Amino acid sequence: MQGNLPAQLLPVVLFLLAAVMAFATGTSWGTFGIMLPIAGDLAAATDIALMLPMLSAVLAGAVFGDHCSPISDTTILSSTGARCGHIDHVATQLPYAIGGAVVATFGFLVLGFTASLLWSLAASTLAFILLCSGLLWLKKQPCQLKG
Repeated sequence: MQGNLPAQLLPVVLFLLAAVMAFATGTSWGTFGIMLPIAGDLAAATDIALMLPMLSAVLAGAVFGDHCSPISDTTILSSTGARCGHIDHVATQLPYAIGGAVVATFGFLVLGFTASLLWSLAASTLAFILLCSGLLWLKKQPCQLKG
Protein backbone atom coordinates (compact mmCIF):
# COMPACT_ATOMS: atom_id res chain seq x y z
CA MET A 1 0.00 0.00 0.00
CA GLN A 2 2.93 2.30 0.61
CA GLY A 3 3.13 4.90 -2.12
CA ASN A 4 -0.08 3.73 -3.81
CA LEU A 5 -2.73 5.08 -1.44
CA PRO A 6 -2.55 8.08 0.87
CA ALA A 7 -2.71 7.12 4.56
CA GLN A 8 -5.58 9.57 5.02
CA LEU A 9 -7.84 7.38 2.91
CA LEU A 10 -7.20 4.23 4.94
CA PRO A 11 -10.05 4.69 7.47
CA VAL A 12 -12.69 5.05 4.76
CA VAL A 13 -11.17 2.23 2.68
CA LEU A 14 -11.13 -0.09 5.69
CA PHE A 15 -14.75 0.85 6.49
CA LEU A 16 -15.87 -0.06 2.97
CA LEU A 17 -13.78 -3.26 2.82
CA ALA A 18 -15.09 -4.45 6.19
CA ALA A 19 -18.65 -3.68 5.08
CA VAL A 20 -18.27 -5.70 1.87
CA MET A 21 -16.59 -8.58 3.69
CA ALA A 22 -19.25 -8.77 6.42
CA PHE A 23 -22.05 -8.50 3.87
CA ALA A 24 -20.57 -11.32 1.81
CA THR A 25 -19.91 -13.62 4.76
CA GLY A 26 -22.81 -12.68 7.01
CA THR A 27 -20.64 -12.33 10.10
CA SER A 28 -19.35 -9.25 11.84
CA TRP A 29 -17.26 -11.24 14.34
CA GLY A 30 -15.46 -13.13 11.58
CA THR A 31 -14.74 -9.82 9.87
CA PHE A 32 -13.39 -8.42 13.15
CA GLY A 33 -11.06 -11.38 13.47
CA ILE A 34 -9.67 -10.97 9.97
CA MET A 35 -9.64 -7.21 9.50
CA LEU A 36 -8.60 -5.83 12.92
CA PRO A 37 -5.05 -7.24 12.79
CA ILE A 38 -4.69 -5.95 9.23
CA ALA A 39 -5.91 -2.49 10.25
CA GLY A 40 -3.58 -2.42 13.25
CA ASP A 41 -0.58 -3.36 11.12
CA LEU A 42 -1.51 -0.77 8.49
CA ALA A 43 -1.79 1.94 11.14
CA ALA A 44 1.54 0.98 12.68
CA ALA A 45 3.22 1.01 9.28
CA THR A 46 1.73 4.29 8.03
CA ASP A 47 0.53 6.68 10.74
CA ILE A 48 0.12 5.50 14.33
CA ALA A 49 -2.19 8.47 15.03
CA LEU A 50 -4.76 6.78 12.77
CA MET A 51 -4.79 3.56 14.84
CA LEU A 52 -8.11 4.19 16.60
CA PRO A 53 -9.86 5.63 13.53
CA MET A 54 -8.78 2.63 11.46
CA LEU A 55 -9.86 0.11 14.08
CA SER A 56 -13.19 1.87 14.56
CA ALA A 57 -13.70 1.94 10.78
CA VAL A 58 -13.33 -1.84 10.68
CA LEU A 59 -15.78 -2.27 13.57
CA ALA A 60 -18.35 0.07 12.04
CA GLY A 61 -18.06 -1.41 8.56
CA ALA A 62 -18.36 -4.97 9.82
CA VAL A 63 -21.47 -4.21 11.85
CA PHE A 64 -23.03 -2.37 8.91
CA GLY A 65 -22.29 -5.20 6.48
CA ASP A 66 -23.58 -7.83 8.89
CA HIS A 67 -26.76 -5.84 9.51
CA CYS A 68 -27.50 -5.64 5.78
CA SER A 69 -26.50 -9.19 4.86
CA PRO A 70 -29.37 -11.52 4.00
CA ILE A 71 -27.28 -14.51 5.13
CA SER A 72 -26.49 -13.09 8.57
CA ASP A 73 -27.78 -15.08 11.52
CA THR A 74 -29.03 -11.92 13.24
CA THR A 75 -30.95 -10.87 10.14
CA ILE A 76 -32.57 -14.29 9.87
CA LEU A 77 -33.48 -14.33 13.57
CA SER A 78 -34.82 -10.76 13.42
CA SER A 79 -37.14 -11.53 10.52
CA THR A 80 -38.27 -14.74 12.22
CA GLY A 81 -38.92 -12.91 15.50
CA ALA A 82 -40.86 -10.18 13.71
CA ARG A 83 -42.85 -12.82 11.80
CA CYS A 84 -42.19 -11.22 8.45
CA GLY A 85 -40.66 -12.45 5.23
CA HIS A 86 -36.90 -12.66 5.34
CA ILE A 87 -36.20 -10.63 2.20
CA ASP A 88 -38.94 -8.15 3.20
CA HIS A 89 -37.07 -7.55 6.44
CA VAL A 90 -33.78 -7.03 4.59
CA ALA A 91 -35.44 -4.63 2.13
CA THR A 92 -36.95 -2.52 4.91
CA GLN A 93 -33.64 -2.26 6.79
CA LEU A 94 -31.43 -1.35 3.81
CA PRO A 95 -32.48 2.30 3.29
CA TYR A 96 -31.82 3.19 6.93
CA ALA A 97 -28.55 1.28 7.13
CA ILE A 98 -27.27 2.68 3.83
CA GLY A 99 -28.11 6.21 4.96
CA GLY A 100 -26.10 5.64 8.11
CA ALA A 101 -23.24 4.17 6.10
CA VAL A 102 -23.14 7.20 3.80
CA VAL A 103 -22.87 9.49 6.83
CA ALA A 104 -20.20 7.24 8.39
CA THR A 105 -18.23 7.13 5.13
CA PHE A 106 -18.17 10.91 5.02
CA GLY A 107 -17.14 11.06 8.69
CA PHE A 108 -14.28 8.60 8.23
CA LEU A 109 -13.11 10.51 5.18
CA VAL A 110 -12.95 13.77 7.16
CA LEU A 111 -11.36 11.98 10.12
CA GLY A 112 -8.61 10.58 7.90
CA PHE A 113 -7.69 13.97 6.48
CA THR A 114 -8.07 16.11 9.60
CA ALA A 115 -7.24 13.59 12.37
CA SER A 116 -9.74 15.56 14.45
CA LEU A 117 -12.70 13.90 16.14
CA LEU A 118 -14.40 17.27 16.48
CA TRP A 119 -14.22 18.03 12.75
CA SER A 120 -15.32 14.52 11.91
CA LEU A 121 -18.30 14.74 14.25
CA ALA A 122 -19.26 18.15 12.84
CA ALA A 123 -18.98 16.89 9.25
CA SER A 124 -20.97 13.75 10.06
CA THR A 125 -23.67 15.81 11.74
CA LEU A 126 -23.85 18.10 8.72
CA ALA A 127 -24.03 15.10 6.37
CA PHE A 128 -26.82 13.61 8.49
CA ILE A 129 -28.79 16.86 8.44
CA LEU A 130 -28.35 17.17 4.67
CA LEU A 131 -29.41 13.55 4.15
CA CYS A 132 -32.52 13.96 6.29
CA SER A 133 -33.38 17.28 4.65
CA GLY A 134 -33.04 15.72 1.22
CA LEU A 135 -35.28 12.82 2.18
CA LEU A 136 -37.91 15.15 3.61
CA TRP A 137 -37.78 17.23 0.43
CA LEU A 138 -38.27 14.10 -1.70
CA LYS A 139 -41.19 13.02 0.45
CA LYS A 140 -42.98 16.34 -0.16
CA GLN A 141 -42.59 16.14 -3.93
CA PRO A 142 -45.78 15.12 -5.77
CA CYS A 143 -45.69 11.83 -7.58
CA GLN A 144 -45.50 12.34 -11.33
CA LEU A 145 -46.85 9.42 -13.32
CA LYS A 146 -45.57 9.12 -16.86
CA GLY A 147 -48.12 7.80 -19.27
